[in-house]
Amino acid sequence: MRILATPMAAPSRWPEPAPGGFDASLGPALLAGPGQEALRARLAEPDVLVVTTGQQPALFTGPLYAVHKALSAAALARVLASRWGRPVVPLFWVAGDDHDYAEANHAAWLRPDGSLHVESLPDRPAGAALRPMSREPLGAAVAGALAALASDLGAMEGHQPVLQWLGAHFRPEATIAGASGAALAELLAPLGVLCIDGAHPALKSRAAPVIQRALEDAAGLESALLHRARELRDAGHDPGVSVGDGATLVMLETEQGRDRLVIRNGGFATRHGGQRHSRAELIRLLADHPERFSGNVLLRPVLERAILPTVAYVAGPGELRYLALAETAYLRLGLTPQLPVPRWSGLLIEPRVDRVLGKFGASLEELLAPGTRLEARVARAHLPSEALEALAALRAGTEQEFGVLEAVAATVDPTLARPFHSLKGRALRSADQAELKLVQHLKRRFDTEISQIQRARTALQPGGRAQERVLTVAPFLARYGHGILPALLDEMVGWYSSALEGGARPS
Repeated sequence: MRILATPMAAPSRWPEPAPGGFDASLGPALLAGPGQEALRARLAEPDVLVVTTGQQPALFTGPLYAVHKALSAAALARVLASRWGRPVVPLFWVAGDDHDYAEANHAAWLRPDGSLHVESLPDRPAGAALRPMSREPLGAAVAGALAALASDLGAMEGHQPVLQWLGAHFRPEATIAGASGAALAELLAPLGVLCIDGAHPALKSRAAPVIQRALEDAAGLESALLHRARELRDAGHDPGVSVGDGATLVMLETEQGRDRLVIRNGGFATRHGGQRHSRAELIRLLADHPERFSGNVLLRPVLERAILPTVAYVAGPGELRYLALAETAYLRLGLTPQLPVPRWSGLLIEPRVDRVLGKFGASLEELLAPGTRLEARVARAHLPSEALEALAALRAGTEQEFGVLEAVAATVDPTLARPFHSLKGRALRSADQAELKLVQHLKRRFDTEISQIQRARTALQPGGRAQERVLTVAPFLARYGHGILPALLDEMVGWYSSALEGGARPS
């Protein structure tokens, strides 16, 4: 298997060294993993810095890009530690506060025949509480999901350790966040990444002062964010997140689940539940039950900056858009933003895909081009020579003879030139349609070859989407072993080393 990086914008500048130090009271929020002793010891050093990233937990750890983000943070931390001569530890924030069950309840992989399979836990009942993933149990259906995965991985040499790894964590009584976080912690620890539970009480207590400031300055934050959003749009940038309508940056967990607090008539109310609170009531509730409060997507990186010695935040494309908007929240809350750095993005190209490319003399660009250009080329190659000659003669004759008619028409009446040009176009399109019909029927005759191309495309663009946004990591580990992860990490270290050369070196 080979790894191909997707062209990306390099970081605009280097992260800058900053005062370090990890608060030992946050230690209980770190998720256990094998062989973490050295990592935890490094995190305890007084001048330590961290590179953070994170993702919503999901079934079987979710799409590949969650692993890509974690390894990107590890790669960037390794490069910065080498150049600064001080400890830099990658931390993956398991965002268990997130409540988007529809994003978390499924996993996708390729079956042995190359088709895409999506396995989902049952949908939430209508009107069910929007519980955060840290409180959402997997339930009995997870056993069926594991069985489906086991069936499709069974022929792969390394399937047993992969299924044991997932089966140890994805149990009916476990929560989605608990299972996903623990599985990632076990997977990533050997690669030098620590995972931290974003919903842990230790983090909630440390985040409470920032949450309180966000509530006390809710109106000022809204006004500043609206102004910043207009600036970004005027400059041609998508802010990524809608602001306004009294929405605060704070979420409150109630009996109806996690709900946004909005400014209403001098106080606050939950957006969906309509529960009203004064500012004083919310601050008292925050002091007594900080675990019920969390930040929305704009506030979460601010909270990370407030409680962790983070020097850089590894972000995906969507996050990079809204982090430009979030800068305003940092400043209003008295914090300096950590540097947003793009995560590595790329493709895992399996040998079966390369075999298809080689068989048809195709490039990756041709395979992934919109439409079915490669299939048409392969089918067209089977057109009899007399058909190709007839189509070429038909097009050449149409061009030549209509050229004569257009010239004559222009001398008869200049207004006839345009209609005759349109008639020529229709005649040429008829030739195209004749060829298309022949090619379509040849595609059916050579459906084995066409299916090979389609399976190769599905491996790289399952369901027409980017591979890393759909497929989960388990089948790759079962087929190629855990050695693919160090290989990915090495690829990312090289990318960040090269990308950061373009920025100014820190003094």
